[in-house]
Amino acid sequence: MRIEQIRQTLRTHGAKTCHEERIMRAWLQAQPLASGPRRRPAEDFHPLELRSALPCLAAELSGLARLRSSHPGEDGSERLLVELADGQTIESVLLPRDGLCVSTQVGCAVGCVFCMTGRDGLLRQVDSAEIVAQVVLARARRPVKRVVFMGMGEPAHNLENVLEAIDLLGTAGGIGHKNLVFSTVGDLRVFERLPLETVKPALALSLHSTNAELRARLLPKAPRIDPAELVELGEQYARRTAYPIQYQWTLLEGINDSEEEMDAIVRLLTGKYAIMNLIPYNTIDDLGFKRPSQDRAIALAKSLHSRHILTKLRNSAGQDIDGGCGQLRARSAVPKEKKSVSLNFSARQPTAKAPADKDAIGD
Repeated sequence: MRIEQIRQTLRTHGAKTCHEERIMRAWLQAQPLASGPRRRPAEDFHPLELRSALPCLAAELSGLARLRSSHPGEDGSERLLVELADGQTIESVLLPRDGLCVSTQVGCAVGCVFCMTGRDGLLRQVDSAEIVAQVVLARARRPVKRVVFMGMGEPAHNLENVLEAIDLLGTAGGIGHKNLVFSTVGDLRVFERLPLETVKPALALSLHSTNAELRARLLPKAPRIDPAELVELGEQYARRTAYPIQYQWTLLEGINDSEEEMDAIVRLLTGKYAIMNLIPYNTIDDLGFKRPSQDRAIALAKSLHSRHILTKLRNSAGQDIDGGCGQLRARSAVPKEKKSVSLNFSARQPTAKAPADKDAIGD
């Protein structure tokens, strides 16, 4: 179901704009659809036909995203396995400090070799109302003031639904635009569309390597954009929106945690309006990747920070419950024969090449 279908249903039952917006706001706050001004009965602010239709609509909306299971983590996060109306499952993650990570696809077509989600490919898109329903489900459990589109799927591959959900969350949903974070591997359509939207989200770019060849091996179906070009596109959007770009870098031991990569990050991001998020890998059985030690991760973050690259060391939520993206869904599925994964990553990767020098853009 798309958001526009909900609105059309309300109009069919006699809702005017004021009724429509009041009902949408109530849904987004996980309140009864008939909620309205305090100490006033529903008949004072909704026409009879609309009031009569609300119980059926409420049941339909509650069925968009139902909680299958929850998995609290020691870090204050809570991973949610969410069942959609057709029985497919996706994952949402309640984050510390009132954040929420939502999924935009069932499965994923990018096929990042270190991610469980992409192993079965793309199964279907998540509709705009289903995306918002994840927020509603989460708000029924705790406050949500920040939504990141970093769960299952590549948001750029479901662009219309994701932008429709962002527009609603940034208006009737009451979430600040910079607190809506669109994550992508670098689809060019993102840089064309997002600047044109009324609600312009912050942008997170999955970088993972400064070496174009290595990045292509890690993200085999991502657009072939040179990392230096990707950073320039991100910089243009950052300056236009006044939100820094968040660069995502999953730390893989012996793959992209070398000093050469760190040196290349400095060359690439010096002078850029950017934040580098180093994320130690959330180990997944059978995929053959390992996370570096905590001491190593801390040392890398400190090294970048000392060279004037704003760096944050972030842990993937749910480390203690094996809650990496796609793991809950995989465990809940009917057991299948294990697929062998041929990685062909040697212990040492080619040294990352320095990008061509470009004029740095200062604040």
